Amino acid sequence: MPSQYSIADVLERIYQNQLALEAAMMELTLHVEAHGHADIGNNVRGALEAIGENAGHINQGLARLKKLS
Repeated sequence: MPSQYSIADVLERIYQNQLALEAAMMELTLHVEAHGHADIGNNVRGALEAIGENAGHINQGLARLKKLS
């Protein structure tokens, strides 16, 4: 199996997508909040907090998985 399609590589790309989506959501949140919708911004920030916490665990798991490869 080519290394670019290894489980570690695929999971790394999913992780990178997660970070990109998190950044995009934050940009949209800032825009929504700037237009007077703080309640929506707070809801999204709560979801972004969960994404951020999970990102740390995912990153640690990827590091361990890469060590095993």
